[in-house]
Amino acid sequence: MKKTGSLNKNVHFRARVHRLHTGRTARSENMDSNFLHYFAGGNTAKGFYNLFDSNLQGLERVFILSGKSKTAKSRLIERLAEEWGGKGHSLEVIHSAHDHHSLDGLIIRKLGFGIVDGHPPRVIGKEFVGARWETVDLEVLGAQPGIEDGSAEVDILKEEINSALETAYGAYEEALKIHDDWESIYIGRMDFQKADRVADRLIKDLFGRQEKGIESCTRRRFLGAATPAGAVDFVENLTEGLSRRFFLKGRAGTGKSTLLKKIAAEAERRGYVTEIYHCGFDPNSLDMVLVRELGWAIFDSTAPHEYFPEREGDEIVDMYELTVAPGTDEMFAKEIADIEAEYRRNMTEANNYLAEAKRLQDQLEIKLAEGKGRTYLDDIFADINGEIKLLAKQGLL
Repeated sequence: MKKTGSLNKNVHFRARVHRLHTGRTARSENMDSNFLHYFAGGNTAKGFYNLFDSNLQGLERVFILSGKSKTAKSRLIERLAEEWGGKGHSLEVIHSAHDHHSLDGLIIRKLGFGIVDGHPPRVIGKEFVGARWETVDLEVLGAQPGIEDGSAEVDILKEEINSALETAYGAYEEALKIHDDWESIYIGRMDFQKADRVADRLIKDLFGRQEKGIESCTRRRFLGAATPAGAVDFVENLTEGLSRRFFLKGRAGTGKSTLLKKIAAEAERRGYVTEIYHCGFDPNSLDMVLVRELGWAIFDSTAPHEYFPEREGDEIVDMYELTVAPGTDEMFAKEIADIEAEYRRNMTEANNYLAEAKRLQDQLEIKLAEGKGRTYLDDIFADINGEIKLLAKQGLL
């Protein structure tokens, strides 16, 4: 992980989004410091997993976009992000796990504003909803009288996309079962009393004598996501500006997620705004806990989001070294190698089906673009942008 600077503020936002690294991570050199990037939905072993509501809670004005075209919704969100990112506001940019170059949402928390793609399988408003939350149907607004969208072909493509995604989720589910076998090796060799002592020391170090935060709130997100381009994360962007970062090392089953759950519970108990980042593979596990008020983050720093200390305040916490009986890797080398090979085979299969789903989605987007008015997105942008201006004006009164 190399230290990088921010791009010139005048660079077009959408160009920045599409230059994001397409391999393991999306590097912070492609992001301005006033943009916070994360995923709120993920392609997981539990299917598509939704954490959108957790991030929308407390927002006064929310637009929920519906319609078949993901491209149209992403372009609208990108334009709004470009418009308001250059005005000194801190923006939360929600990326799509189906294509991390595309956007699923934008939040301007200071203005109480949010806009998200609410098309299934995303579920918006199940946990939190406000009086001024409104659905905007791009399908209706973009339709041209007398022009069909080739509905038969569209339906076939949608069925093929869903089939590819379900096959991917099945392969991830199988990979998770194999991962459980991997974990059991280390669980059987772990000293749980030592693990408890590690957690106690870290909690004392992280919180000190601070008992009460300024505001109590929990926001749940994904640290990274399985995408058609492979595993992608925003660790560098999310932890930029923090004074302390703790890099959790270890093997599968060495208690990293359990440790993070204890720290998250303590942060919530003490009343801090707690950012909890779930695992993009197994959403029941945690990958990071971050409290900006205290200036720290602690995260699972193993593949596929492996990082190493590079600046003052960075520290490694190796759960394998601290809690597992020495020689475990060597003792179970053959079993571990066999399990890892089978695990990676399923993960590769799942990723290939995600890529196939994206290829089909790209075909669908071309089809959906036919028969749409040229200016309807401009009109919707103008209306929503006008609403944000009103919120900004009210904030100055």
